[in-house]
Amino acid sequence: MRSHNPPTVWTPPEQFRTIYTHALEVPTTSRQLYVSGQFGVAPDGAMRPDFPQQLDQAMSNVEALLSAAGMGRSQIVKTTFFLTRTEDLPMLGEARRRRWGSDMPAAVTVIVVAGLARADALVEVEVFAAAVVTS
Repeated sequence: MRSHNPPTVWTPPEQFRTIYTHALEVPTTSRQLYVSGQFGVAPDGAMRPDFPQQLDQAMSNVEALLSAAGMGRSQIVKTTFFLTRTEDLPMLGEARRRRWGSDMPAAVTVIVVAGLARADALVEVEVFAAAVVTS
């Protein structure tokens, strides 16, 4: 995979460079995984009570789905976060740095919405992942 951040587009500030890239190129010979939006719902069906716990669980759910497909965080190419509150943006940034930060970060979109499909959901995370096929 190859990151694209040309000088003709604004340069991401240093603090975001491990969690953001403008575009990530994936070779055409790849396995692709599209992960549906994940809420902070535990395997027992219980929604976690607050934003940090919901985000942690949603990210864990994504990681479990990646693992089931034989992939990992390094294969995440595009992530979209849906938040219901702007005040949760700093916590989102910290969690991304801690768990999914890398030298080759995924392309990321963060959208603040009025609500999600579950009234008690504060965050939803969806990803697209790709693994280069070497055969």
